[in-house]
Amino acid sequence: MEFFVQVVLNGIVIGALYGLIALSFNLVYSVTKFFNFAHGILAAVGGYGVYFFFKILDWNIWLSIVLGVVVAALVGWLSEKLLYLRLRRRKASNLVLLVASLGVFTVFQALIAMLFDNQFRTLATSAGGQGSIEILSASITMVQLLIIVLSIVVTITLMLVLKKTMLGRMIKAVGDDEEVSKIVGINTNKVIAKVFIIGSAIVGLAGVLHGFDTGIEPVMGMAFLLKGVIAAIIGGIGTVSGGFLGGLLLGLAENLGIIFISAAWKDAIAFGILILFLLFRPTGIIKK
Repeated sequence: MEFFVQVVLNGIVIGALYGLIALSFNLVYSVTKFFNFAHGILAAVGGYGVYFFFKILDWNIWLSIVLGVVVAALVGWLSEKLLYLRLRRRKASNLVLLVASLGVFTVFQALIAMLFDNQFRTLATSAGGQGSIEILSASITMVQLLIIVLSIVVTITLMLVLKKTMLGRMIKAVGDDEEVSKIVGINTNKVIAKVFIIGSAIVGLAGVLHGFDTGIEPVMGMAFLLKGVIAAIIGGIGTVSGGFLGGLLLGLAENLGIIFISAAWKDAIAFGILILFLLFRPTGIIKK
């Protein structure tokens, strides 16, 4: 029983991280309508941003976390401003945008490796919340508890912003029909830029949390991207709440699967679930 509860807790923790990536990916996809493969590398950008400010410059940990998230948001905004916006103005197809995003991913992954090398690093410290609490004979660290709490808070906050604010209504309008939004006076490029900032900050936060819980490395972006996209499709592509639910389902399925098979098959479990959803429920848990 203790082992089962521990596996479920671990699944909820990793599922909460997947949920953050998926909901931020869905947010960006809802207004751009292309799969932004550079989204995953922003998790590494956020994590290494904190590493630079906190570990190298020895700045305050909370200030470093804020700056790490800001750096991820800034990189996401710049990629939209300097690349994707110009391609959209030239009427580039979604395939061209996808290839461009792969280029952004590759460039930043290489830059991170050159600046910080390829070694696995951790952001955790003895003062960084490494204590643990017991839940039904299973243990969860304070960082992992923070991951769950923050993921829920971010999801609810984002849903309220989309539903209750003018920015949220404009985001929904652009997502429904960009051309009509332009006709009624919405500056769609500004809205998309703000979405990139919000989405990039969220995935950057996920990378920071992962760095404190497990660690960071330059290649972490691809794993984050794949699991985030799978969770987004499972939950319902283009829906914020669906992305979060998809992340939780994926995290639980992966961790419960190791009870019966080897942990080396976790990725196979994820892609197996994706195939099942594509065959029998292509719209995901929540249909847009």
